Amino acid sequence: MDTVVVTGASRGVGEAVARLFADRGAHVVICARDQEHIAAVAEDIEAAGGSATAMRADVRDEFDVERLLETASREGEMTGVDCVVANAGVYHGRPGATPLAEESYAGFDDTLRINTRGVFTTVREAVPHLNEGARVVVPSGGIAREAKPGFGAYAVSKAAAEAVARQFAVELDAVVGVLDLGQVETELTNHAQGREPEDVAPMFWWAASEADADTVDGQVVDLRDWKKATR
Repeated sequence: MDTVVVTGASRGVGEAVARLFADRGAHVVICARDQEHIAAVAEDIEAAGGSATAMRADVRDEFDVERLLETASREGEMTGVDCVVANAGVYHGRPGATPLAEESYAGFDDTLRINTRGVFTTVREAVPHLNEGARVVVPSGGIAREAKPGFGAYAVSKAAAEAVARQFAVELDAVVGVLDLGQVETELTNHAQGREPEDVAPMFWWAASEADADTVDGQVVDLRDWKKATR
């Protein structure tokens, strides 16, 4: 695997995924809205012997994402992109304490713009640059399919993001799949108790490079599926 794009890679799951893929020999092209933070991640990756390109990009802006993918397609030893991890996401408020009826219109719009439209934009802009056999991975969670009170716009956005992934899966030659990571302890989840990002990062590598295409394409793969396939 030569070139991998990871959005929202300045912290949490995205950062852990970028570091793992770089450790395993991929050139990672990483982005986030904060230039200082994303540059620091790239510097750490390169200091550890990996290869990384950092770009400031906001997935709400299709022109930012277009530049990101165009840059990525030229950055590796070979042209094109081998894997895209559409990870950028946001949660406005405290998880479990944001009922939909109390959601502001601005908050609802921004959540869907990042978590759903951001996935659409990332995959759409990647399409012209995807190499043969490329894979696209979209992280999600059970809240997308099993409604729970208090998760408001976030739950809606994840359900919609999964729908975006399924539709791309049936329309593209590339493999497009969803990973249900379960509860992960990150800033986005307000550090709720769960798995560390480093514990779930290998799931992305497996989905991107080891799993059978039919196992991932158009599917939601959860931790149990992953562990069963790799034990």
